[in-house]
Amino acid sequence: METLRHFAPMLLNGFIGAFLFFTLLWIVQVVRKDAGVVDIGWTAGVGAMAVYAAFAGEGWLPRRILLGAMGGIWSLRLVLYILKDRILCEKEDSRYQRLRTHWGKNANPWFFVFFTSQSLLVVLFALPFLPGANRPQPFVTAFDVLALATWLLSMGGEWLADFQLARFRGNPSNAGKVCREGLWNRSRHPNYFFEWLHWFAYLFLAIGASGFWLTLVGPAAMYLFLMKLTGIPHVEREALAKRGDAYRAYQESVPVLIPWPKRHKAV
Repeated sequence: METLRHFAPMLLNGFIGAFLFFTLLWIVQVVRKDAGVVDIGWTAGVGAMAVYAAFAGEGWLPRRILLGAMGGIWSLRLVLYILKDRILCEKEDSRYQRLRTHWGKNANPWFFVFFTSQSLLVVLFALPFLPGANRPQPFVTAFDVLALATWLLSMGGEWLADFQLARFRGNPSNAGKVCREGLWNRSRHPNYFFEWLHWFAYLFLAIGASGFWLTLVGPAAMYLFLMKLTGIPHVEREALAKRGDAYRAYQESVPVLIPWPKRHKAV
């Protein structure tokens, strides 16, 4: 708890900044009638907190620069992907359509609550950046190298998964089919796997730092959100509705998250 008290002013500033940003995005949502912009807010807010932690931290400057660059580049790539793949190219995500229908004429007030409450998630996912930004060792360690290697692997893997899926979707002959190209033949959600793996980079970067336990929030919370809440359950529900038995066969033969050799039915 002493560690959290030490970081409290930074987290409070982050919450206030995120609240104002989500309020602005809510106004955009009112105008565009597309609540999907909330996903941009979360991603951009967490990336901004990584840069803020690097700037305000008291650890070794080169390590802080590395942390800020990793968090900032991760955020920028994902924001651009969300803009291109969801906001500019598609109608409102079905998750938010259902909420809009459920709330009816009170949708905008409820969306305001929904948007601004995301500020708490920005603060939650900012916690893993803090120990590494304040780690004092003034030299490069094996864990720093491991952190960078993990980040490079996860960024490269997520980009490759997104590229393979976009290429598959861009082929008209694949309409209605299930993507099994490349990484998608080893995991049903390789993009989510590498997103989850990415959070271990900040864990490695903080080994030996005070408050190291805060870095565990990253992979633990991301796994929970992907596996149980807003990630995989929604995507698989939509895939089953659109592709039916073809996707059920995919579920039976390909692991859900971690890439493993395909399963085979017993004869």
